[in-house]
Amino acid sequence: MTRLTGTALRLTVFIGENDTWHHKPLYSEIVHRAHRAGLAGASVFRGIEGFGASSLIHTSRLLSLSEDLPVAIVIVDTEDRVRAFLPELNELIGQGLVILDDCEVIRYSGRDKGEDAHRDRGRKHGKKEDV
Repeated sequence: MTRLTGTALRLTVFIGENDTWHHKPLYSEIVHRAHRAGLAGASVFRGIEGFGASSLIHTSRLLSLSEDLPVAIVIVDTEDRVRAFLPELNELIGQGLVILDDCEVIRYSGRDKGEDAHRDRGRKHGKKEDV
């Protein structure tokens, strides 16, 4: 079981939803590389409106012409592990914003791979799981 508590570093990458890496969504490539690097976790958040260096406002409103919505990828792990991952981003990010914040992890505990399989079997058999 993976555990992370105490002082950590939060890496946030702001890009556009339509940004790509070798014909794949860039956010997906970042998440997969973070996973391969063994980082504690990564999440992608899709914004409903925003602007960046281009000063062009992107919005999800129905009558807007823009569909390239802002996306934020958030990764939290120890400072050493996050900083070791930064060269991967240098290769991937052409346009965007990358920021680092000190943070404190109050609670983080991952599941063992066996726990996931056990939970999935319980769902298939209609068993209620404890949260």
